[in-house]
Amino acid sequence: MRISLREQLLAAIFAGIIAILSQVTIPLGLIPLTLQTFIIGLTVTILGSKTGTWAITIYLLLGLIGIPVFAGGSAGFGVLFGPTGGFLIGFIFNGLVTGSILDNTKKNYFWAVIANIVGAMVTLAFGTAWLKFGTGMEFIAALKTGFIPFIIPGIIKAVACGLLGIFLLRRLPQRYFAPIK
Repeated sequence: MRISLREQLLAAIFAGIIAILSQVTIPLGLIPLTLQTFIIGLTVTILGSKTGTWAITIYLLLGLIGIPVFAGGSAGFGVLFGPTGGFLIGFIFNGLVTGSILDNTKKNYFWAVIANIVGAMVTLAFGTAWLKFGTGMEFIAALKTGFIPFIIPGIIKAVACGLLGIFLLRRLPQRYFAPIK
């Protein structure tokens, strides 16, 4: 996969935006409610599958090497591979799925919302599975902790991502964003 310098720069800029918005956190027990999932969806909606997923990967690598970019200013292997790390790793799959849907359909409000809802559910499913296996939690307990409480907020954020992403994409300079796939 070849990524142009322009795409690399856009990915780096969006990785920084993800890092900043990840600090907006509402603690809800083991798994906080954050703007990470919102900005992940928005990033992929605007940048597309390849560049958007690359931005997410850069963000995760920054946190992995110890830069405090994860929710609450956390970082490191312990966070990425800890009980809630599956949600972070799930962001990559969210980006791939959301981006793939958008890359293979019309870039309009309807498909952007659908793609972001599907991507949000992918993140929740991946994170819940990781939570179950990483902590030895019962499946129902993992669902009650990592999936069910986040369905409605996830859908709300996904709808906002789809609507705002297409709105911004139509208003951003086409020479920077239009040909990105």
